[in-house]
Amino acid sequence: MSLLSIGTVAFDTIRTPYGVAEMVIGGACTYISWAASYFTKDIFIVAVIGEDFPEHELEALKNRGVNLDGLEIRKGEKSFFWEGRYHENMNSRDTLVTDLNVLADFNPVVPEKARSSKYVMLGNLTPAIQLSVLDQLDGSQKLIAMDTMNFWMDTAMDDLKKVLKRVHVLTLNDEEARQLSGEHSLVKAASAIKRMGPEILVIKKGEHGALLFTQDDLFYAPALPLADVYDPTGAGDTFAGGFMGYIARTDDYSPSGLKRAVIAGSAMASFCVEAFSIDRLRTLTDTDIIQRMQQFKNLIHFEL
Repeated sequence: MSLLSIGTVAFDTIRTPYGVAEMVIGGACTYISWAASYFTKDIFIVAVIGEDFPEHELEALKNRGVNLDGLEIRKGEKSFFWEGRYHENMNSRDTLVTDLNVLADFNPVVPEKARSSKYVMLGNLTPAIQLSVLDQLDGSQKLIAMDTMNFWMDTAMDDLKKVLKRVHVLTLNDEEARQLSGEHSLVKAASAIKRMGPEILVIKKGEHGALLFTQDDLFYAPALPLADVYDPTGAGDTFAGGFMGYIARTDDYSPSGLKRAVIAGSAMASFCVEAFSIDRLRTLTDTDIIQRMQQFKNLIHFEL
């Protein structure tokens, strides 16, 4: 089944205790697409870049089965750029530079053939842009997911609430869930957020795994213990790409299907953090992914 991804395609400069990676490939849409491409080859993206974005990176996406008809390229302009520094514990970071560049006046246009995509992942952008994309869809979608962040809760809550009413799945981290709901307990937070619209909620807890809340069920996927985490940038977007890519592949969003999708997303995110930028995602094999998902299964499997 087809998957439509909306988000940023960008450059990052990343500073961690393991080193510095300057002007590397980043962006929510980039991570989502690379992760999803290991599960489905029917992917559309809607994003905007400047003339400075490398042609070979676009070819790499095409080779992964990503359709770039919805990627706007602005001649004479620069792509979105973000620079951040991670603290020693790798759980928190400081934003050093944010240059919107082409993103400042991005007006997404969804290609005609992408408007009937059965699965949609709205990456972290302004809620107004997310609404614009929803308005262009043909209404045949099976599952629409979105990501958001606390900045939009502070600056665009009215539009954010409009988006929430129109999606099936929301992914966000535990801090964002607490802010959006006004509840400290994540169980109460999930109930409050589901009343805003999404039937399915995934609360990401970084090195402590992810919680999946459906209508009547709660599922916990632990994070895989890793000896070294080189770069957490994009891990959440990689999770989203693996999660939605797996669902697009299986066409199964039953409670059990969603649980397997969470494991697929968690597996992809665990690969992402093993190297800077998308470097680890470039070199994966199907065997790598199957083995990593089996590791997750072993973590949580037991018999009474």
